[in-house]
Amino acid sequence: MTDTAEQNLKIIKMPSLWPARFRITILTYIIIATLAIGTVILQQKIIQSQLQNFRNSIVDYIGHHGFELQDIIISGRNRTTLAEINNTLQLSRGDNFFNINTKQIKQNLENLPWIRDVTIKRSFFPNIIQIAIKEKEVIAIWQLNQKFYPLDFNGYVIEADYYPDKPILLVIGEEAPEHLNELLQTIRKTAPEYLSRLKAATYVSKRRWNLTFDNISQGITVKLPTENYANALSKLINLDKTSAILKRKLTIIDLRLPDRVTVKMRKGIAKVKSKPQAL
Repeated sequence: MTDTAEQNLKIIKMPSLWPARFRITILTYIIIATLAIGTVILQQKIIQSQLQNFRNSIVDYIGHHGFELQDIIISGRNRTTLAEINNTLQLSRGDNFFNINTKQIKQNLENLPWIRDVTIKRSFFPNIIQIAIKEKEVIAIWQLNQKFYPLDFNGYVIEADYYPDKPILLVIGEEAPEHLNELLQTIRKTAPEYLSRLKAATYVSKRRWNLTFDNISQGITVKLPTENYANALSKLINLDKTSAILKRKLTIIDLRLPDRVTVKMRKGIAKVKSKPQAL
């Protein structure tokens, strides 16, 4: 071959096919795997559905052959009405005993305003649902904007009508419920015997307490500081034990300043510095 012929010779390269074939193969495997997984999932769902239908058939059969609900026994109910409970339970004598969802019943009952906790027990022969209710205890009445709300032990408002049948602590002021539990715990630790003498607690300016002892209208109001009011309470208890200050003819005992106790008598004002025990 001459040099001229070699120069005119064109080299023709065939396109490489393996990358495209590799991609097609991988895509095919992915499609096959997806179809296989989908088939397995579908089969599992079908099997689960069939098993559930079989279970439901067995439960329905058993439920109509000796396992009907015969009675519901409720204990601990005081303020919660039977109408509220019946509307919540939605159960009737003769219902399938195995189809009763006790967890859902417990949750629904505990959503009622007066109910704090519910324990449910299923008893066979006779087929009875036993429901033990623990209701919320009202420890105070919160007054805000001329309206009154019952408060439970944790200071939460109970969204229900309440009419006290005995004297109860009156709590006054915005945000008072959020701080009530802390106040009561402090009094219990400092001098629990004084807790029953506390008749009113006013949360002033959302930062401190005024306490009224023995009588709401004619009792003595004790002004506590914003911080470290436990120390002020200890001082008050010491004064009462040594000088019976809460039995004096006073209207106000001001404990807001750490170095003095200011008292307001029914006529005039007296101040004691440094040694409050001299009162």
